[in-house]
Amino acid sequence: KAIGVKEDHQYTERQAVRTIVMSITGDIAIIHVKKEIYYKLPGGGIEAGENHQVAGRRETMEEIGCRVKMSKRCLAIVEEWRNDLHQISYCYVTHVLEDTGATSLTQEEIDEGLEHRWVHVNAAIKLMKEAKPASILGSPIKERDLYFGEKFAAALEPPADPHHLWR
Repeated sequence: KAIGVKEDHQYTERQAVRTIVMSITGDIAIIHVKKEIYYKLPGGGIEAGENHQVAGRRETMEEIGCRVKMSKRCLAIVEEWRNDLHQISYCYVTHVLEDTGATSLTQEEIDEGLEHRWVHVNAAIKLMKEAKPASILGSPIKERDLYFGEKFAAALEPPADPHHLWR
């Protein structure tokens, strides 16, 4: 999926990982960005020397305090062009191994009011759809993560085997 339009100017290239984190009860984690009025999935940029697995586990621990097992297969990819950023986000399904309850949010994330909650995937999709982002940045994030949530929900629909996400 592509978001935004590539224009004729220089972009900063960034790769990122997003995670759909499933709890033992089957709920997923979503992050409410209170100040900007939208919901997003855990994740962030892939740092130098990291692969997708390492970045996904690190970002999930930082943002929601959970150690996770990541699927090896990428669920979906979104390519974004916004402002001067060209970002490719890769989404993976994960399962909680341990919920430590200890996040490592940046000061900016704290100031934005980031707070995660566990909800059924359909409730997460509803919250994302109904959100009215208060910033230009929130709209493409909403579109990106809503797309990932809908792809995940579709993969779970019968007759799909939930284990196919791990192959």
